[in-house]
Amino acid sequence: MNDIALDERLEADTFPVTELPLCRVLLMNDTRFTWVILVPRLPGVSEVFDLDEESQQQLWREASALGAVMKDAFEGDKVNIAALGNVVSQLHVHVIVRHKNDIAWPGPVWGMGNAEPYTADQQASVRAQLLAEIDVLNLA
Repeated sequence: MNDIALDERLEADTFPVTELPLCRVLLMNDTRFTWVILVPRLPGVSEVFDLDEESQQQLWREASALGAVMKDAFEGDKVNIAALGNVVSQLHVHVIVRHKNDIAWPGPVWGMGNAEPYTADQQASVRAQLLAEIDVLNLA
């Protein structure tokens, strides 16, 4: 499952964090939002309904559990979980920690200004914090 190609746009806009039982976890390269993307490591999947029932449930477990720990760890007011795929057809789920004072609140983060890329140190710090949170999850 690990050799499934990642869409080139996801590859360009994210950093790898880790792998969960079903999904790769990627950190979106935008400091304005704590934003991860889950990508199931299955070939030819563009819609949630392309997954079998067990994989659909696992995808939701992973997105929900990650959203819960991220909201707490990054002191969010809300977590947005979405699977859109209008531009990137490879199935992926956004998990975004939102704050009432972020620049896009209360609207969506898409199309809101330009991404502000992480420095190497910032990316390493957020990645380490995410890994610490993920390590306590029981998602198998």
